[in-house]
Amino acid sequence: MAKHEHVRVAVIGSGFGGLGAAVRLRREGITDFVVLERADSVGGTWRDNSYPGCACDVPSHLYSFSFAPNPDWPRTFSGQRHIRAYLEHVTDTFGIRPHLRLGHEVLRMEWDAEQLRWEIETSRGSFSAEVVVSATGPLSDPKIPDVPGLADFPGKVFHSARWDHDYALAGKRVAVVGTGASAIQIVPAIQPEVGKLTLFQRTPPWVMRRMDREISGAERWLHRAVPATGTLRRGLLWGIRELQVSAFTKRPNELGLVERLARANMAKAIKDPVLRAKLTPSYRIGCKRILLSSTYYPALAQPNVDVVASGLREVRGSTLVAADGTETEVDAIVFGTGFHVTDMPIAERVVGADGRTLAEAWKGGMEALRGATAAGFPNFMTVIGPNTGLGNSSMILMIESQLNYMADYLRQLTLLGGRTALAVRPSAVGAWNRKVQARMERTVWKAGGCDSWYLDANGRNTTLWPGTTGEFRRETRQVDLTEYEVIRAARTVPAPAAGTRTPSRKKEAAK
Repeated sequence: MAKHEHVRVAVIGSGFGGLGAAVRLRREGITDFVVLERADSVGGTWRDNSYPGCACDVPSHLYSFSFAPNPDWPRTFSGQRHIRAYLEHVTDTFGIRPHLRLGHEVLRMEWDAEQLRWEIETSRGSFSAEVVVSATGPLSDPKIPDVPGLADFPGKVFHSARWDHDYALAGKRVAVVGTGASAIQIVPAIQPEVGKLTLFQRTPPWVMRRMDREISGAERWLHRAVPATGTLRRGLLWGIRELQVSAFTKRPNELGLVERLARANMAKAIKDPVLRAKLTPSYRIGCKRILLSSTYYPALAQPNVDVVASGLREVRGSTLVAADGTETEVDAIVFGTGFHVTDMPIAERVVGADGRTLAEAWKGGMEALRGATAAGFPNFMTVIGPNTGLGNSSMILMIESQLNYMADYLRQLTLLGGRTALAVRPSAVGAWNRKVQARMERTVWKAGGCDSWYLDANGRNTTLWPGTTGEFRRETRQVDLTEYEVIRAARTVPAPAAGTRTPSRKKEAAK
């Protein structure tokens, strides 16, 4: 029989969020934990996304942990290979390997109210944990639309996050479905080798020039010799983006100048007025994620590329039929259609205190206090949870803020002593969510006139944070126990009065 292992903390996922959580646990002196990873290596989305041209659209020195600076980033915007190597380096540097349980896909987790712990079933054995930190991330499960006839397509079909490197595209007729962040990197990367490329575009994106360059050897030497210069570089990149936030969250009309720059970027490469009209968005820039590329538009202007300004409606044999009736014969279909962001599959596998799954609890929309704790799920935390995404900066900043909250959460459990759990009060979650959603109404993501993956089925933006990263860090500095119910093994203890902190064990013993 498979071995059962009990730990204090179980972390799910080994991307930036999961590895960051593991490092923070060790820095807090907690070594009784495991990292459950369904794949055979760490890296998360930077392991899974290996498509041609894959790279980050956040500057390298900002897209890395503050506690693990990398002076040797080769480019200002690093590619997938170097980011994955960085995560492997973090894993080794901070001694995370012994905690990894690779090939352990979480199949089900259920809260045991009597034992005050989570019972976890994986593909390679069972675990129990006092606390679970879910860091599966919103970009982990690819989404392929349910297109009639797709199952009978005789050619090759795959998603950008599951790239088939054994399939040769050279000379093939290839359809790329979608125009998001992945597609605009894939198109220019494969255009020179394919015979014909057809891009199915439901909604055109706004694309800005990508100011990417090689980081010189002198720069890298300076960052190694004087680490403060790397810190300064990171700080400047952070500050610039913090100043941009108000245009996205409070004054979308200020984005008009950015829109003009994007139009100029398009006009420089796209001379055909018909094609330019197809590629010009009708919504305010920023409503969907602003994409960065200096090669996307030039690739679309090449003679072996067609842009179908319509979504894919059905597949008839090897013929793809667009919503506008356009028919295209292809040999392969590449879906760049995003991920299950507001309906994450992991939520169907987590069963809370009242017997409901997290997916059922979030049926009306995802919500969690400070993006971390959901009502009905004691001692369960999410990293990159609801309303913690960003539209213009580095998610690593948000992850580190949530790790601060996680660390204080665990400190509070230690100070409370015994077999104890913290269950967030529904009223606290509701108050937090109402505040976030009220602020969201003024943002470009709600008022910009588009339908994006930021929105859930009910039209609510449960994905992004409507403020600065500095503000979020202040909101997650420590746990406010008045927002939680303290649960002990045999009794329930009222939370302290507002503004109080839990006394130390020594003081409790002296009473």
